[in-house]
Amino acid sequence: MPRCEVCFRHCELKEGQLGFCSARICAGGKVTAANYGRITALALDPIEKKPLRRFMPGRRILSVGSYGCNLRCPFCQNHEISWSQQAMQFADTAEFIEPDELAAAAQRYRSRGNVGVAFTYNEPLVGYEYVRDTAKLVHEAGMVNVLVSNGTAELAVLDEILPYIDAMNIDLKGFTDRYYQDVLGGDRAMVMHFIERAVQFCHVELTTLIIPGENDTEKEMREMCTWIAHLRGLAPGSEIPLHISRFFPRFHMTDRAATDVAKVYKLADVAREKLSYVYTGNC
Repeated sequence: MPRCEVCFRHCELKEGQLGFCSARICAGGKVTAANYGRITALALDPIEKKPLRRFMPGRRILSVGSYGCNLRCPFCQNHEISWSQQAMQFADTAEFIEPDELAAAAQRYRSRGNVGVAFTYNEPLVGYEYVRDTAKLVHEAGMVNVLVSNGTAELAVLDEILPYIDAMNIDLKGFTDRYYQDVLGGDRAMVMHFIERAVQFCHVELTTLIIPGENDTEKEMREMCTWIAHLRGLAPGSEIPLHISRFFPRFHMTDRAATDVAKVYKLADVAREKLSYVYTGNC
């Protein structure tokens, strides 16, 4: 059977069958993006909202999302388009926008401070072909591309889009295999390899959402930031910013309170032992 090569799951699909992400399908004997051009969200955002704090601050960017995701974070704030059953409705109802139409829309918003396109909201790389095709046209128009991703993709997929991506915010959701496997349904090693490659080619900022009882120890933060600090050797002279965000109960994770604000600030102080640029969010 044809096999999807986007992430560690390597779904083997029968004709007409969707992969785990609900965004890739076997059609005509090959696996392709079922969500290609299917847009569920479009907004002109401050670039800091991605979040990016050290890439073109004060500017705006046209943010676009489709549907589907290859993780199953129980606290997902975009679950309607990422991994709930509700997301599947968008296969038929989402507006179809060609890459050249989206690139043209980005140019029309230049007068409102727009600098390009951010691929975000769901996991963009489950439909990486659309990211690649659109981002190429955005570059040709003299604008920038931003990717907001969970980093759960093969390096071959990353290499397809890297020539057209100027900045990324990548979720490094924690620093234990247990958390990635048991809570998120992910693969930490894949994310780490993805980050290591990305920092060599474009501006990268990382985000960690602090979940009480899951990834909130000072020990884990120190280990994670020691690893992040080593990335400077892959991108000489480059500091990797880290965004540490506060969790609020939502979706399938309502069994615990929001992260204590003092805890977020303490973990940020721990991160600053190793990193120069640490930002707190949702506090």
